[in-house]
Amino acid sequence: MFKQSFIPGFPEGAQRVGEALSILKQDGRVTYFVGGDNYFDHKEGDKAAERYGFACLMENGHVRATDIEKALLLPHRTLMNWCAQYRRDGSDSFFRGPPHKKPPVMTEAVRAQCASLLDQGIKPAEVARQLGINHSTLRKAITRKAIPMAKLDAEANVTPIETSAIQPQLMPDSSSPTSTQSEHSQVDAEANVTPIETSATQPQLTPDSSSPTSTKSERSQVDAQAANGIGTACTRADERVEAAFGVATSASTRFERVCDVPMGGLLAGLPALCANGLLSGLDKHISLPKGFYSALHILFLLGFMALGRIRRPEGLRHIPPGEMGKVIGLDRAPEVRTLREKIGLMAANGHIQTWMQDLSKSWMNADPTEAGYLYIDGHVRVYDGEVANLPKRFVSRERLCLRGTTDYWVNDAIGRPFFVVSKAITEGMGEALLNDIVPELIKSVPKQPSQQELDDDPQLHRFVMVFDRECSNYKLIAKLWEQRIGAITYRKNVKDKWPQDEFIEQEVPIIGGDSTKMKIAMRQTTLGSGKDLLPVTEVRRLTDTGHQTAIITSAKKLGNTTIASRMFARWCQENFFSYMMRHYDIDGLIEYGAKEIPGTTLVINPKRRDLEKTIKRLRLSEKQHEARLAKYTLKEDHEVQKKAECVESIQALQAELVVLRTSRKEIPKKVTIESLPKEQRPTELLPLSKQLSDTVKMIAYRAETAMVAMLRKHINKEDEARALVRALFVSSGDIEPNEQANTLSINIHRMATPAHDKAIGLLLTDLTKQEFCHPETGAKMIFRLV
Repeated sequence: MFKQSFIPGFPEGAQRVGEALSILKQDGRVTYFVGGDNYFDHKEGDKAAERYGFACLMENGHVRATDIEKALLLPHRTLMNWCAQYRRDGSDSFFRGPPHKKPPVMTEAVRAQCASLLDQGIKPAEVARQLGINHSTLRKAITRKAIPMAKLDAEANVTPIETSAIQPQLMPDSSSPTSTQSEHSQVDAEANVTPIETSATQPQLTPDSSSPTSTKSERSQVDAQAANGIGTACTRADERVEAAFGVATSASTRFERVCDVPMGGLLAGLPALCANGLLSGLDKHISLPKGFYSALHILFLLGFMALGRIRRPEGLRHIPPGEMGKVIGLDRAPEVRTLREKIGLMAANGHIQTWMQDLSKSWMNADPTEAGYLYIDGHVRVYDGEVANLPKRFVSRERLCLRGTTDYWVNDAIGRPFFVVSKAITEGMGEALLNDIVPELIKSVPKQPSQQELDDDPQLHRFVMVFDRECSNYKLIAKLWEQRIGAITYRKNVKDKWPQDEFIEQEVPIIGGDSTKMKIAMRQTTLGSGKDLLPVTEVRRLTDTGHQTAIITSAKKLGNTTIASRMFARWCQENFFSYMMRHYDIDGLIEYGAKEIPGTTLVINPKRRDLEKTIKRLRLSEKQHEARLAKYTLKEDHEVQKKAECVESIQALQAELVVLRTSRKEIPKKVTIESLPKEQRPTELLPLSKQLSDTVKMIAYRAETAMVAMLRKHINKEDEARALVRALFVSSGDIEPNEQANTLSINIHRMATPAHDKAIGLLLTDLTKQEFCHPETGAKMIFRLV
């Protein structure tokens, strides 16, 4: 239905909001004009009338929430809440008075009576019944020390093993207290005491009593009430206002005393994240302009999201923002839109590629032995959107040609990533190796031999690269050896078999410390044909079925067991891709959109590609007619007519193929993108935000792997250790800052079984012994299992 617009006629001195609304503040009154008409007015400072006015204007379509947000700096979510209130509760809901406040229960006289009865040894539940108050109210008063008693203070020093004799009541009455999740965890653990209690050598610190500990239900109510103001869980209104007006650079990280925080176990991964370089790029490669959230907060959140398996920013919508904020040290986590904006700013204004290169160098220098054997493989990120026009490529896991971008990952022998190179248009892994990966590795790999050492020993190599059969060809391996880079790969098209008496059973080391027995043999051979020959070492493994797996390498100084061990460890990269897709969503998009590829880039000529398809189709049809002709030839003479028809069809196809093949010679294989019609020009996805996300996920994976290595001292199986570390990250916990002692205690709730409790308890003890201090607050972090 057509809606007639108001004739413009805004009063002088009014502030324009959107296309139709203007607001005039004069003589202590606020008047809202829609066009030239006086729509509504109220006394200046009347917040209830202001909320009603904006809700009514938005609901009737006179102004949009985005216009009010831009003009008056009111949060969009708050405006939407006012509209919802208007539709749900009506206009009078804005003018209702506050609910009648009940008188306090814990008066001075009641507290004195409680202290007297508790000092007599009466249990809190019985005291609550005698005085007619709720047991939960009494328990909270005792927790915040509003009822000081000498007897209660003495009982506070009783160890858990002494109080574990008190059996839980199976039929609690209505006066029994409501227990928190941490209390549940303690009671369940005390029911089956394990050696973890004797191994808890954590320092016992007196918690800071200056602020009470809040429960999850209390925080939930406070966060919901804040939605009527700035927004859900926005309890630091002063800091947000200062940040909005540019007074403050960013919000300060400040932890509160809270219990039962969901995913509080993520703080146990903070030491590993920082040790693997999460904050190494701050103020050097990554920064943010002034605002409430700093680059440090965003990096912490991205790292925690990766460890907590929050796959994309949209996943934060299913987690209470206030609870995630308590883990970061803020009032709440940013909204999805805000987080995307911050990621975009960090990626656009920073140097993500340089940061990744610096991280790669530091990781390689930390383990130079493993950095000498680098595993390279490609992974296709399938794209299902409609914004970008990506070329198709073969996806082995799907066995289809699909649109996407190819990522070339460089890992070590246990799957830890060093860096990744993304290509929207690629000639294959060989081209990416020579042009993008090798130049970076020559600058980054530590402990390479000097040029003099390479000249003195013709068989000496700089480092070794391991890849699969895709790059197993003379041309690539020879070009790598020209730069004295050794290569290990499988040999293609192996048809001969070596005598079985050449194979000797040997002990082959497995990366990680174990070993296994294999029947292997080794020969010196060549790769190539004619004058283009490259001497290589060939190692074969004989399986129980008689199959021979052939491995070739240009690094001739390596022994046969080392060659076999390094080649068969390549499966770690396949496992890495599978794990990262399932748990870290490396194929997910962080930023939507596409950008043009430089016009001088060469791509496959679409005309030639279509011609190739036609030739292939006609060639297949020719083979089918030839097979049909052979079938008729074997039959009786009455099939002569059909044979003649087949011959005619074959001759027609062959003539058409001659014409098409002649035309193919005149069409170039590749053309520049700018020479193609606009609708056929390929584009690429926006790379910067994805590159930032990949870097953080690499850091998170390496941090998780480091914690798994620490846990392996207490658990034999790696899969079980990794699953237990994942469970630790998503466990609830209590956060107890102590400003006097400058400590931050993280009390993790118990695991599912006593065996897991023992292993996690020992892991937390090892983390505490590292004496890690929070990067911003400087507080020493102490980890316990409670």
